[in-house]
This record gives sequence, C-alpha cells and structure tokens, in this order.
Amino acid sequence: MQVTDIAVDAVLFDLDGTLVDSTASVRRAWEAVAAELGVPLAEFEPYMHGIPGPQVFAAVLPAMPPDQARALAARMNADEARDLDGVRPMPGALLAISGLPPSRWAIVTSGDHQLATARIAAAGLLRPQVLVTSDDVRVGKPDPECYLLAASRLGHPPARCLVVEDAPAGVAAGRAAGMPVLGVLTTYRHLDADLTAPDLSTVDIRADGTQVRVTQR
Repeated sequence: MQVTDIAVDAVLFDLDGTLVDSTASVRRAWEAVAAELGVPLAEFEPYMHGIPGPQVFAAVLPAMPPDQARALAARMNADEARDLDGVRPMPGALLAISGLPPSRWAIVTSGDHQLATARIAAAGLLRPQVLVTSDDVRVGKPDPECYLLAASRLGHPPARCLVVEDAPAGVAAGRAAGMPVLGVLTTYRHLDADLTAPDLSTVDIRADGTQVRVTQR
C-alpha cells in the first residue's frame, strides 16, 4: 500500500528529470552518439535515463572496450554540459529545496561533476552542500553506492534518508540502499516507489524541527 506522508532526516534528490528538465539535451546527445556508432536510438532508449554512460554502453554494446566506453561517455557529458538549450527547473523543484537546511538535502546524479554543475546553474538551482556524481563512485545507479555515499556525507542513517527519483534505475538504487523512495512520474508513467507524484509541485517537502516531512498534496 502506498503511503502519502513520510518523515525522514534528509532528502536525496536525483537531478535530471527530478529537479532539472534536461530531456531535450539528453536526447540530442544520444541521437548523435547512436548515429555515430550506427546503432538505432531505440536500443539506447531503455537505458539513457538515470544510468551512467559507460554502463549504458556495456548493456547495449558489450563488445565495446571499457576504456572506449568511458572516453565516449566523458565526451558526451562534456557536450551536454555545453548544450543547455531548454534546460530549466522541473515544476516544484525550486520550492522543494529552498526551505531545506544544507545538512538535510543532497543531489545524487549519474552525470559527471562538470555536467551536474552546468545544469544546476542553468536551471537556477541552489548548489547543494553535498553533490554526488559519477566521478565519486565506482558503479552508478542502479547500484546503491551513490545514495549510501550521499547519506554518509550528510551524516544521516540510510534508512532515514528519502530518495527522490524519476527513473527505474534510481528507484532501484534507493531501495537497494535501504531508503524510502518518492518517484516523480515525469519521465516514466509508473515507478515502483513508496510514494509517487506527478512532479514535485504536488508534494510538500519541508523541515519540521529535527525532521523533514514529505506529504503528498
């Protein structure tokens, strides 16, 4: 049964599709790479949201050498960091983070540091005290390492951190980390999360004493 109210110590937000609308830029990048590699875009589409590039290439093109996959993903991140046309905050994103103390929220993204900071700035978001990117972990989502690292850096137990995600890989990462998950249905029509909402404009996220209370409107 899905809940409508969660009390936690901190909130760990995914970036793309959750706080920032970067869908057009993401798609342009994958269209270019698919054309370059001679692979139909449809083969990348199940993986291109929420999973680091090298892991996408490993899933779609398992014969690609890991060094080549990492180099290609790094080049894509750099291209996307320059392609900020259409990048803007998702509905409710600015309000969701504006009332949270720095020690009670983080951003956890599958992009690298360069890309994450470019999109945070382009969307006019506050820069978090804790930002975990693909540069900080050995394996990205759906592995839980990124969310466990964010909780550790904030100093809160994993079970007391809420993950906010728009993609199945991120939801799986949050669940594997032992964290409750709020799924925003901005990219996928269904997510297997503890709480779902159309986007952050339909959720109240506010600090309440020593807790952060998340309530569906």
